[in-house]
Amino acid sequence: MQVEDIEAVAALDSECFPLPWQEEQYRYELHENPFAHVYVLEVDDRIIGYIDFWITFETCQLAKIAVAPAYRGQQYAHLLMDVMIATANQEQCETISLEVRVSNEAAHKLYEHYDFIKVNVRKAYYQDNGEDADFLIKALGGNCI
Repeated sequence: MQVEDIEAVAALDSECFPLPWQEEQYRYELHENPFAHVYVLEVDDRIIGYIDFWITFETCQLAKIAVAPAYRGQQYAHLLMDVMIATANQEQCETISLEVRVSNEAAHKLYEHYDFIKVNVRKAYYQDNGEDADFLIKALGGNCI
């Protein structure tokens, strides 16, 4: 992701999430968060998806992933997930974690495809409606001997 992508990513975020991040949050991710890895996915010179994940020491945490509604169901989210998993493996992370709305069936199917397992429920996690979040983890190889 580049600075010139921020406006398009923020617009896509607003289209996909009830609690979108503001452009300033994406600027922070790009310029100030040393742990952030932010990638965009383009089709015909249009940003149709993005992923933001954080790597700190041996852990990776998925912060955001989105694909424009018109492009869903075409494996684009898999491309973004593959980038995150490859990067986490390259950085020798032991796990990848994420939170997902309990009602988000499509996201649950995506994460199940990648062998994420539910380890906890975060009660009233989402501020917009108090919905719970499932806390999922995927084990990686890490730096084990």
